Amino acid sequence: MKDQTLPAPIESPLLAERAGKAAQHGFFTRTGGVSGGIYRGLNVGLGSQDERENVHENRARVARWFSAAPEKLATVHQIHSPDVVVVDDTYDGARPQADALVSATPGVVIGVLAADCGPILFCDPDARIVGAAHAGWKGALYGVLENTIAAMEKLGAKRKNILASLGPSISRRNYEVGPEFVARFLAVDKSYERYFTPSGNEDHAMFDLPGLTTQRLSDAGVTAENLDICTYPDEDRFFSYRRTTHRQEPDYGRQISAIMVRADGQP
Repeated sequence: MKDQTLPAPIESPLLAERAGKAAQHGFFTRTGGVSGGIYRGLNVGLGSQDERENVHENRARVARWFSAAPEKLATVHQIHSPDVVVVDDTYDGARPQADALVSATPGVVIGVLAADCGPILFCDPDARIVGAAHAGWKGALYGVLENTIAAMEKLGAKRKNILASLGPSISRRNYEVGPEFVARFLAVDKSYERYFTPSGNEDHAMFDLPGLTTQRLSDAGVTAENLDICTYPDEDRFFSYRRTTHRQEPDYGRQISAIMVRADGQP
């Protein structure tokens, strides 16, 4: 553990401006971690083959950025589902199978991991309720975004007040898919054809996952923002599952996006 650089997360302009007094948030990059090799930097993926000691140190650094204890960083075992869990002051470090978290508890950091899929951070600044969702194509198509919003409402949030920011994720420029992938989407909604454009390979298409994600958020009645940062080409800052696959590397790291309700009076 030689790297003592601090994490340097990206902030959402929308959340910083309109929810900054209610919640602290960050879309973390590879900067500020202790992992090496193909996991270089701030790899927080417990499901990776990285040294476990390094992953725990990286996760502790994320928690410390929020001025929280490591055990207050809540994540889930992500399975590309529409499932959401509620996190409160009884959080015990468990990682249930789900792909989103919501919380109204100050001091508990909730986060989702990604390496091309879309990390979305939510906040109702009036109700002081936050959410974090991991939306790959399955999650975006089958309801993880809408379920996160509904879970926030059950805690007391109002849909019209919810802000949602899509962080770094793979863009249309680097997401090529086959005809069976396109057919799956058109079977759900033929209008989704607008998220596909022809690629250079016959019968293949380039898929606009961020476009679908932000449209689903807007259709759900929340204020949505896309940071429009692509993970695939930016190796210095982001892990990328697809880049790893194209290089035939054995594994890949994961970055985290996280948010926390501020305690009353916390700057």
